[in-house]
Amino acid sequence: MLSKYLDVREDVQAAIEQGEAVVALESTIISHGMPYPRNVETALMCEKIISDQGAVPATIGIIKGRIKVGLTLEEVEYMGKEQGIIKASRRDLPFIVAGKADGATTVAATMIIAALAGIKVFATGGIGGVHRGAQETYDISADLQELAKTSVAVVCAGAKSILDIGLTLEYLETFGIPVVGFKTDDFPAFYTRKSGYGVDYRIDSAVELARAIKTKWELGLEGGVVIGNPIPPEHELDSEKITRAIADAVIEAEAKGIKGKETTPFLLGKVLEITEGKSLDANIELVYNNSGLAADLAVQLAKLS
Repeated sequence: MLSKYLDVREDVQAAIEQGEAVVALESTIISHGMPYPRNVETALMCEKIISDQGAVPATIGIIKGRIKVGLTLEEVEYMGKEQGIIKASRRDLPFIVAGKADGATTVAATMIIAALAGIKVFATGGIGGVHRGAQETYDISADLQELAKTSVAVVCAGAKSILDIGLTLEYLETFGIPVVGFKTDDFPAFYTRKSGYGVDYRIDSAVELARAIKTKWELGLEGGVVIGNPIPPEHELDSEKITRAIADAVIEAEAKGIKGKETTPFLLGKVLEITEGKSLDANIELVYNNSGLAADLAVQLAKLS
């Protein structure tokens, strides 16, 4: 039945069937997260990093209604250049597929598709979460509910720092989603290594991390794991400057009445403008860093299986 909707690239399918290491990658970062050609260059470099570390990369997207698990080079280019690609979360998937449209998968949608294909590890930039002011707006990313129900380990540089990180962590705790700090006791804040909030568990090796995740799922504890992997120190942005930039961007978004799924792209765009491009450079470096850790984790999980 799944083959009715999914096109799994041949090498990805072979790796899954043989129990080898596979890492899922999202496509929102290609279509909505960065300008061309840096979006395509970044996507392909993430794949190279994963391949070089012994895992098979599988970038996920939707092209003309077909769910693609493992985009080809031409398909990555298409996702990077084509205008009007829909930002796809859980609610959007059936409509994009049925309408034979193009969709760039968010964290939530990538998790769903990865799980359908049998992929257990996913590398992204940062997870979505509870937006600032959510007490009034109820603006909470679908990523969090997906983490509660879909058994995929998500390697990220924490939650996007435009969010309310404290409330995001409270939400994750409520739904029993483990938050792990990789070589850190402090939950990372995307552009910076520390948010001021702790993690549930600190783990210092991919081997130890793989054992814990395997045990979780063998115990029948469904749902994801958030693995906070801090941006490398040499690429970290100044905490005070980034906090000020985000605060200014939030005020402008409120003044312009920007809400819902348009909020994150607007805020990230304003932060890019305020930091004179430094936030994009940091974003790229942290995604590379997460791709490397995800590959290590996938390799160790494959060894345990």
